[in-house]
Amino acid sequence: MDPREVPTEVIERARAEGRTALTAPEGRLLCEAYGIATPREGLAGSAGEAAELAERIGLPVVLKVVSPDILHKTDAGGVLVGLRTAEEVRRGYDTILANARAHDPGARIDGVQVQQLVGGGHEVIVGAVTDPTFGKVVAFGLGGVLVEVLKDVTFRLAPVSGDDALGMLDDIRAAEVLRGARGAEPADREALAGLIERVGRLVTDHPEIVEVDLNPVFADARGAVAADVRIIVGERPAEVPRLPREEILRQMTRLFRPRSVAVIGASAESGKIGNSVMRNLIDGGYRGTIHPVNPRAEEIMGLPAYKSVADVPGEVDVAVFAIPAKLVAAALEEAGQKGVAGAVMIPSGFAETGNAEGQREIVEIARRHGVRVLGPNIYGYYYIPENLCATFCTPYDVRGSVALTSQSGGIGMAILGFSRTTRMGVSAIVGVGNKADVDEDDLLTFFEQDDNTRAVAMHLEDLKDGRGFVEAARRVVREKPVIVLKAGRTAMGARAAGSHTGALAGDDKVYDDILRQAGVVRAPGLNDMLEYARALPLLPAPRGENVVIITGAGGSGVLLSDACVDAGLTLMDIPPDLDAAFRAHIPPFGAAGNPIDITGGEPPATYGSTIRLGLADERIHALVLGYWHTIVTPPMVFARLVARVVAEEREKGNVKPVVASLAGDTEVEEACAYLFEHGVVAYPYTTEKPVAVLGAKYRWARAAGLLR
Repeated sequence: MDPREVPTEVIERARAEGRTALTAPEGRLLCEAYGIATPREGLAGSAGEAAELAERIGLPVVLKVVSPDILHKTDAGGVLVGLRTAEEVRRGYDTILANARAHDPGARIDGVQVQQLVGGGHEVIVGAVTDPTFGKVVAFGLGGVLVEVLKDVTFRLAPVSGDDALGMLDDIRAAEVLRGARGAEPADREALAGLIERVGRLVTDHPEIVEVDLNPVFADARGAVAADVRIIVGERPAEVPRLPREEILRQMTRLFRPRSVAVIGASAESGKIGNSVMRNLIDGGYRGTIHPVNPRAEEIMGLPAYKSVADVPGEVDVAVFAIPAKLVAAALEEAGQKGVAGAVMIPSGFAETGNAEGQREIVEIARRHGVRVLGPNIYGYYYIPENLCATFCTPYDVRGSVALTSQSGGIGMAILGFSRTTRMGVSAIVGVGNKADVDEDDLLTFFEQDDNTRAVAMHLEDLKDGRGFVEAARRVVREKPVIVLKAGRTAMGARAAGSHTGALAGDDKVYDDILRQAGVVRAPGLNDMLEYARALPLLPAPRGENVVIITGAGGSGVLLSDACVDAGLTLMDIPPDLDAAFRAHIPPFGAAGNPIDITGGEPPATYGSTIRLGLADERIHALVLGYWHTIVTPPMVFARLVARVVAEEREKGNVKPVVASLAGDTEVEEACAYLFEHGVVAYPYTTEKPVAVLGAKYRWARAAGLLR
């Protein structure tokens, strides 16, 4: 028999009875079908039957009330543990029934579960929840009565592969405990990973399962047994419709490389949004045809104006809407009939103001005609390779290789200012606003194959289709870093739920773990996202984990070491021969090891020789440089020296990421700018920022499978 048939029958019976919670015996049937180990047990309908079952199973035992109306058995006094004699079991049976009736006089009681007492080893929790963004998500962490206090748990998308399941064991704070820390018996990792995989298959095969809670699971060197099973069922969730990747790419290509753009609501009046959009398109040097649409104008800015987009001759790839929200639906209907591919919706006044119905209306119109909608409630978008500046905001034309997206107009403008000030340059800046249609996974599909884009950075407040995002991000990450700033990480907390697993699944924790599973680099703040976007394309990918610090100041070396640990980097244990090689270049009162302290009074040659050695030795995979301002080696002397040595070694094939922390007077600012221009990521007055950037590069390299 297909193992999925038994759970289907059990779930359908529960739903037919109007129940959302399965009883413990029903939960055990589902576990048996999927090979999830549970203790020996039986259902007793009387005190005498309970005693007989206990002796047959083997004392001591646990008694649990079985009632579809009592979800939290312990709170109802419906659990007794460690009953050692038949008489204790008889009395316990009566006690549990009395407690249950006192807790809920109307509850249906099917009997009392008599269960083998298991214990020892480690108490963990394995479960699954239905997340509104990501769908079925599997959880693993420390279990037992303190599970919601400790909250040491991690999440992955279901189903979970073997490697991901094993990774979950290492992803909790108590990972060392499971490995057998302080002489404790280690847990069977393969058994635990197998249990996680089985729970993932169960909820994937049966999407009407809302939550699974196996807590506690007793894990030791012999295996893993789920002592308590709680399963909640509901309606089968609707499937999220997704377009084929090729179709998305075709649509996004017309959006980013349009041959013609119509501006609906174009205006000759300065200060109007339609005027700003027209001026940006014209002054930005857009290469295609611009069609102003305004029923009360004959021409705008020297271009013939049309009363409707329907009157525009030839095809229109993109229509930028710069009209009030109340006029959008009718104009979009005309654009759809015209065959417009992309509608860029600048107007506000839709879901963000409570007008959800108005937003649904434009989505329905767009889908009926095959129009992709960007927005509404956005500042527009920029695609610099096409000189496309379809926005009412500041014009921008600084070319670079980073594509940035944001849900917020304010964040979009911060991106503009940062990229101009730092001379980072961009390939694209895209506002997504309400994401009525086009969202991050659509944009990733385009940027994945865009030769003008080497990294993607995204500010988001939510994901409309979490699984679609993960699928697209995993593809992009193989070749390009994807950086995410997720806003709202502290706002929601844990949702009310019917199980421990559900209560633990706070929104941000799920986001954090699954974004990491997707291989994206999560930025803790706005400046971090922008600095990662600026720096990651400059840094070569590391080929291994060995990081070496070379510093002219012992204090900086200590801080840089701390920063490396915080960033998840591995400080190399310097072997004796390499230690001797470094010592040959530094004064006797310096310090080899790692950090390598050349001391502050050394001339440029000492910096040059030690850095060159670090780049040339193939056992070293990345360098962190610490500099402090001295007259012997001034900041710009240091910067030019480092840039030259790095360039010369790269010519020889010694290509490694190098980051630097510069301390000193204001001259170090110019030195850092020079280093950035020459491919060395450098920051003044901070030891944390350059190492954080290197850590971000390492997180991407690990996700892309680039490390040996």
